[in-house]
Amino acid sequence: METTPPAISRSLFVFSLVYGGMVCISGVLGVKQVALGPLAVEAGIFGFLLLVALSSAVAEVHGRKTADSLVLVGFVPLLVSMALIQIVLKLPADPGMYPPAVDAFPIVVGQSGRMMLAGLISYGTSQFLNVTIFSALKKGRGLLWLRAAIASVLSQIVDTLLFISISFYGERDIVPLMAGQMLAKIVLSIVLVPALIYLFVAIARALDGKSAPA
Repeated sequence: METTPPAISRSLFVFSLVYGGMVCISGVLGVKQVALGPLAVEAGIFGFLLLVALSSAVAEVHGRKTADSLVLVGFVPLLVSMALIQIVLKLPADPGMYPPAVDAFPIVVGQSGRMMLAGLISYGTSQFLNVTIFSALKKGRGLLWLRAAIASVLSQIVDTLLFISISFYGERDIVPLMAGQMLAKIVLSIVLVPALIYLFVAIARALDGKSAPA
């Protein structure tokens, strides 16, 4: 006897695809340090801020449980991509491969086991924390932009503390690195995340055929 598969909204399907892609690419983008005026930040922050905005938008439209499930499922593409990178790194390069690319590839995609562990812990902790805070503040009928900014700032502070401490403690002075990253993430969380969440909520309601909230 055939069973009907569980229904999934169009917005949740689309956001899940984008979320999985951002989980994988954020670590690669983080190889580059970018200058935003006086602030220096690893470029992976842009992918992670999109993750924050997507999970918050899903929590707003589909509820906290669905958002928590999205974050949990995000571990799958993250772990698979980590495993594939390690496999590819160990495979011999084609002799005809462009020589500079042979040397650059391990630098761009290679991470130490310590950094991979840091990424897993900081991703899970900060994303679940963001959804928890964002959803909890909704009970107090807080404005969407205010809930978004508070949840993003707090979760990004925790993300920075965990990732840098686990990755670099005992190897270098982590205080200046942590302070710079934290300041940049706080500024970007306040400036970008609320607008992104409004955008994603509007897209979700358009995809699902619902009117946007006032």
